[in-house]
Amino acid sequence: MKALHIAATGMKAQELNVEVISNNVANMRTTGFKKQRADFQDLLYQNLRRMGTETSDAGTIVPTGIQIGSGVKLASTTRIMSQGSLEQTGKQLDLAIRGEGFFQIDMPDGTTVYTRDGSFERDADGQLVTVDGYTVNPGINIPETTLDITISNTGEVQGVDQAGNTVQLGQVQLVRFVNTAGLEAIGDNLFRETDASGAPETGDPGDDGFGSVAQYFLEMANVDAVTEIADLISAQRAYEMNSQIIQAADEMYSTTTNLR
Repeated sequence: MKALHIAATGMKAQELNVEVISNNVANMRTTGFKKQRADFQDLLYQNLRRMGTETSDAGTIVPTGIQIGSGVKLASTTRIMSQGSLEQTGKQLDLAIRGEGFFQIDMPDGTTVYTRDGSFERDADGQLVTVDGYTVNPGINIPETTLDITISNTGEVQGVDQAGNTVQLGQVQLVRFVNTAGLEAIGDNLFRETDASGAPETGDPGDDGFGSVAQYFLEMANVDAVTEIADLISAQRAYEMNSQIIQAADEMYSTTTNLR
């Protein structure tokens, strides 16, 4: 009887499903977070009678056959890159992306990573950086004497000096990928390019295929609480049903063992 092992794979799959859902819920207030979805595949089948085999010299064939499955496995944790809601913060250096694109961030080891988290700051040198101190690429320097900062929807950064003159401070750029779901999440709201994502394409906000930026806003996580709770309940019920199958199989084993 394979029911014990088949149901065990079902319980393991739903356990992983709950872990994915719990990570989504835990990051409901994480800036720029993109939720994940657990996708499953059935395991190999045992063919007791193959469909399409001949059953007589007249050429009659088996229409359906007999296949016994061996359970389920986790195939992937797909990242859903849909737009999150924008929340107004009132902070000059907060930027949200409306539409396609990521900010480029230079890491201390010389590599470039990507993020939707636009909660930027100025370091001691006036350089635009993330909350962890990583430099935004391309570099934008905001002098200490700058009285006001304006960032347009197209990413143009301007400031007002002490004499009241408008000065150009830099240009925010975005990158996009052919397959954004193929990006590797490395924590700290950062993603890394992979062979699956394709190479980054750079452009200014508002260019064809690129989103725009919104100053004084941040993009919230695209996690919907109601959907996650519904998925959690479904996963819990599936887990319980698989546990009931294990219990039923155990009782059948017990009945067979106690035959006289």
